[in-house]
Amino acid sequence: MITVITGASAGIGEAAAVELARRGQQVVLVGRNPEKLDRVAERVRGAAGARPATFTCDYTSLDDVRRLAADLRDRYERIDVLVNNAGVMTTERKLTRDGHETMIQVNHLAPFLLTNLLLDRVGSRVITTSSRAGKTGRLDPSDLDRERRRWSGWLQYGDSKQAGALFTVELARRLAGTGVTATCFHPGVIKTEFAPSTFVMWMVKNIPGMGQTVEQGASTLVHLATHPDGAAHPGRYFAGSAPASVPKGMSDPELARVLWEASEAAVA
Repeated sequence: MITVITGASAGIGEAAAVELARRGQQVVLVGRNPEKLDRVAERVRGAAGARPATFTCDYTSLDDVRRLAADLRDRYERIDVLVNNAGVMTTERKLTRDGHETMIQVNHLAPFLLTNLLLDRVGSRVITTSSRAGKTGRLDPSDLDRERRRWSGWLQYGDSKQAGALFTVELARRLAGTGVTATCFHPGVIKTEFAPSTFVMWMVKNIPGMGQTVEQGASTLVHLATHPDGAAHPGRYFAGSAPASVPKGMSDPELARVLWEASEAAVA
């Protein structure tokens, strides 16, 4: 079984790659930093006996996402599981070279594009890392970059994670009857280098009892990639390795459809 994991050079992506390799899956690592990818590849080799393939990609460039998709298509006729895990959080409003706000591009538009470019090769499951932060999202598909709304890094992060859940809803609808399912999940509040400049994540890392390990955070990802639940609940949001309820903003099929159309236009 071939499992492609983006954001695999650290955090829950790294932990999931090691665990899935231990369970016999052929993992493929995607990340931005080649040195970090090499380190994770060696960890996987130590755990499973074989060094995984690695691919670099900078999600702030949609052209680089297109190149990654082409490279993966050249290498693999079938991808059993595609894990959209790469993500970013920043309190500064910055635009990518494509002209989009960084978080909405890295957390939503880039994985949206990659998934669509690979979808005819995916044979089983698409798993997207969302977050309970999506419950705070107030996504406006006509203003994905927050050009016309008050800027807040945490609000925009919530929008981007709300987008991941809605993407899963519409993707599952489009995949109905194909044998391929889409799910998303909340990994928990994890002690990682994610969003290192924010006070919230400083507290998570430094105050005992506030955060979970990366292995705990990766457990739901691993569950969705290996357990029948990953195929039995298309379009659902998981937390703690079980389906969880979300507000309408993360599950509304009409909003999901409108977002899909807006995302298509944004990556065209």
